[in-house]
Amino acid sequence: MTILYFVILLSVIVTIHEFGHLIAAKIFGVYCFEFSIGMGPLLWKKKTKETQYSIRALPIGGYVSMAGETDGDQMYPDVAVPEGRRLTEAKTWKRIIIMLAGVTMNFLLAWLIFSLCALYSGSIGTAPDATIGEVVAGSPAEAAGLMAGDKIIKIVDANGAVCKPETFADMQIFTAQNEKELTYTVVREGEELTVTMTPRLDEESGRYLIGIISTTGGVVPVNLLNCWYYGFTEMAAVSRALLMVLRALFHGSGLGNLSGPIGIYEATETYAAMGIMAFLLLMAQISVNVGIFNLLPLPVLDGGQIVITLCEAALHRTISERVKQIILAACWVLLIGIMLFATFNDITRIFFQS
Repeated sequence: MTILYFVILLSVIVTIHEFGHLIAAKIFGVYCFEFSIGMGPLLWKKKTKETQYSIRALPIGGYVSMAGETDGDQMYPDVAVPEGRRLTEAKTWKRIIIMLAGVTMNFLLAWLIFSLCALYSGSIGTAPDATIGEVVAGSPAEAAGLMAGDKIIKIVDANGAVCKPETFADMQIFTAQNEKELTYTVVREGEELTVTMTPRLDEESGRYLIGIISTTGGVVPVNLLNCWYYGFTEMAAVSRALLMVLRALFHGSGLGNLSGPIGIYEATETYAAMGIMAFLLLMAQISVNVGIFNLLPLPVLDGGQIVITLCEAALHRTISERVKQIILAACWVLLIGIMLFATFNDITRIFFQS
C-alpha cells in the first residue's frame, strides 16, 4: 500500500508543477506539443487542436513539451509550429513567468493543503518564539550563563552562517547538526548579551543540543475565514526551515542528513500510517521542497533557466547550444552525484543506524 501512496505523492506534485507550465504557456500563446501524466509507454491520448493530452505507463510524474525547448522539438520534428509561437520567441518576461508557473503551482498546492488541514482540525498551535523557557541543568547553555526568559535574536556558527530566529523551531533547525562552537546574541531585560558555547551530542535524538527548552506555544481556533492565513504561515515556516537547511548544506553542515527517494518513501510509509491528513501534510511539505529546489540557479531547473534567459536578454543574443549542453551535462552530473550521496545516506541509516 505504501508504494501506491508514494506514487500518488510524487505524481500529484510533479503533475501540478507541469500543469502550471502548461497553463502559462497557453496564456502566452506558446505552442505545446503534449501534456503527459506519467512517463514511458503511452496508454491513452486525446488530441485537441494542437496539444496531445496523454497518460503514460510509469506514474512517476509528468511533463509538458513546448515548442522551442530542445526535448519538445526533438520529440515532434514533423509538427509545423506557427511563427512566433516558440518559447524562445516569446518576450523575456513571458518566458520567466512560464518558468515560474510550475513553482507557483507547487506553492499554491501546499497553501491549499495546509489551509484545509488547519480548517479540518478546527484549531492550530502557534509556534513559540525564540525565548528560553527553561535551561537544562549541567548543559552547555547553563555553563554559558543563559537564563530562562532570554530572547535569542541571533546565532552565528563557526563557518560564519547567521540565523536570526523568528521561532524556537528556527533555532533548532539551524543548530541541530552543528557540532562546532556557536555564538548566541540574546536580549535580557532590554540589554543584548553575547555568549559562546559548543553543543553536545544527544545520543537518543542524534542532534547537537545546548540544553534549552522553549516556552509554551498557544492554540488558536481556525475557521473558513482565517484558515488561509494560518495555511500561509505554515507554508512560510516550512519554506524558512528548508532555506536554513540549504544554507547549512552550502556551508558543509548537515550533509549526513541529506535524504533522497528512499527517505521520501520511508516518510510516506510513516505519514500514511498516521492517516490521510498526515499524508496530505507530507504532500504539502514536499511540494514546498520541490518548489524551492526548482528555484536553485542550476540550468536543469527552472531557476537556472531563468538565469540563462536573463543573461541572454542582457547580452542581446542567445547562448550557443553547445555551451548550454556542456553546462546542462555538468549540472546533471552534479545532481546525480547529490542523489547518489543522498541515497547512500538513506541506506546507511536503514542498515547501520536502525
